[in-house]
Amino acid sequence: MKKIIFILFNLIIVVSNVKAQKGINFSGSYPGGGKLLMYVDSSAKNVYYANVFPNQPNTSFNYLPDVNNVSIQINFRKTINIGDYRYTIIVDHKPVAVNKSINKATLIDTHAGGDEELFSTTTLGTFPVNGKVITILGYSIETPLDVDRSVFYGKPLPKAKIKTFAKRFKTDKGVDYSHIIDPKGATKLTFTEKDDELTIVKDKSDIDYIYYTSIKDKQTNKIIFESTSWQYGSIIDETNQYSPYLKFDKSIFKKSGDYEIIIQPMIKWTNCRNCDISPKEIEKYTARYMLAVTLDEPRMFSGRTMLIFGIITPLLLAAIFVATLIYIKRKNAKKLAQQSRQKEIAQLQLNSVRSQLNPHFLFNALAGIQNLMNKNEIDNANRYLSKFARLTRNVLDSKELFSLTEEKTLLDDYLQMEQLRFGFEYQLNTTNDLDTENIEIPAMLLQPFVENAVKHGIAEKGPEGKIILRFEKQASDLILSIKDNGKGFDAVQTYNGLGLALSKNRISLLNTIYKNTPFVLDIRSGMEGTIVTITLTQWL
Repeated sequence: MKKIIFILFNLIIVVSNVKAQKGINFSGSYPGGGKLLMYVDSSAKNVYYANVFPNQPNTSFNYLPDVNNVSIQINFRKTINIGDYRYTIIVDHKPVAVNKSINKATLIDTHAGGDEELFSTTTLGTFPVNGKVITILGYSIETPLDVDRSVFYGKPLPKAKIKTFAKRFKTDKGVDYSHIIDPKGATKLTFTEKDDELTIVKDKSDIDYIYYTSIKDKQTNKIIFESTSWQYGSIIDETNQYSPYLKFDKSIFKKSGDYEIIIQPMIKWTNCRNCDISPKEIEKYTARYMLAVTLDEPRMFSGRTMLIFGIITPLLLAAIFVATLIYIKRKNAKKLAQQSRQKEIAQLQLNSVRSQLNPHFLFNALAGIQNLMNKNEIDNANRYLSKFARLTRNVLDSKELFSLTEEKTLLDDYLQMEQLRFGFEYQLNTTNDLDTENIEIPAMLLQPFVENAVKHGIAEKGPEGKIILRFEKQASDLILSIKDNGKGFDAVQTYNGLGLALSKNRISLLNTIYKNTPFVLDIRSGMEGTIVTITLTQWL
């Protein structure tokens, strides 16, 4: 007899499931949370699936406002011990299955809605969900505290309601609260010096965790406070249950004005299929409360004090201003004096370098005359002496700056002098956009480099030797270049000769004087010759 009753009971369950599944669309599944997949009836719309929340990490919330029936499937990876798994099904607070184990005889191999991995799958049942809430809890007996909860919510979402505003203030004995019960419309709140905190108490629901709260400054339209979780424990409602609440410091209100409290569901309205819910309908689930906040800070000064303050403050500011001007003036004078001393030191060092270059040049020139005399080239020696006389006057001149014309004449005399000895060719080129009469450069800036090109570059090449000097303008820079077709040298290596070393030292000293228009020396040398370029930055 018992066997017959058991068979009839199972037959009734099978028949009811078959009847319920007639309208289910099994061609498309939805994640239901955890190990669950769900299938809904073919006419269903607005399926908002697998919503998760920061304050409920193991809860998955499925909002199904337009679904009649849902079929729920559970899927296990092959590595899971299915015998340890237990589940409970609750419909509208009433358990329909408690701590049930999986019937292994019903398991089949599937790809869990399209996954490449192979799963062991069974159906937990098909349930009418319209107007109901179905909750499924699942866990392993090995880890009973790790409970996955999936909620299938077929009711309209309740709109949150604020039951109380509670403003905390200091008293002689500690703190106390003033309450505004069941606020409606715009609520006026005045914060005095003693007030320090505001508490919002919400009506309790089974799905408090889906609501988040924000406060917006209506004057700037910026969010000044956000919270995704509610507190429980210190406020009890009329049914002796803990009410959800939020606390925040009054300092979030930076100034008096209008603020808006917004409480709305954390539903991903775009995370759905076949959706046609409108912004107007979504707004139905959002609670908005206006606050007219007044920050009532006490007056710190009396009228008389303010008058005295108004007289003293300008006088004090004027004194500070004068003292600041004097300080800045003295500081600038000190800085100018220091810069002047640095410039004088650099100039002395520069003169010292130049005084070393002059004897070096004169010695080399006299050696050239001696060389011509030894060769018995009397005419060339006389011409050399003529050029040397004018060149000597320029060399011994104490002028700090030469015009480009003077520098060009000096170089021309020197090259004609050396041409008598070595017979090379040379060119002195100047672009037409340079005013050579009025543009000045440090005296004899190029001569040591030209001398180096002659003595160490083309002296051995005779008539085949060639030197090209070029003065040109590039934007506001003055470019001076010397090119020879000599045998070249290692530009990185340090040599014993004084000319090149002293010239580099001179350019370094010039940069301490002309800080705003630095001199850039570039030497490139190879088998085909050497190019020396000196760029006078921002010189023109």
